Amino acid sequence: MERPTRIDLLELDIDLRLTDLWREAVDVAEWNLEVVAAFMRAAYGKGYCDAFTEESPGSLCHDHGYEIPGRAREIAQ
Repeated sequence: MERPTRIDLLELDIDLRLTDLWREAVDVAEWNLEVVAAFMRAAYGKGYCDAFTEESPGSLCHDHGYEIPGRAREIAQ
């Protein structure tokens, strides 16, 4: 059996964080641009909130072997 790549593991971790949205997606009878856009905004917002509430900021990146990006103010200097 082939081992999952770090991208596979990152996708799984993100899917687990979006469990509530996945449950709602199952109930959508008709997908259209408006519905997709609403789910994209919800997922973005969820990720944004998760980033602020992580016990260790940047842990999602760190746990999956990705560089933790600097904050915008740090990059601009």
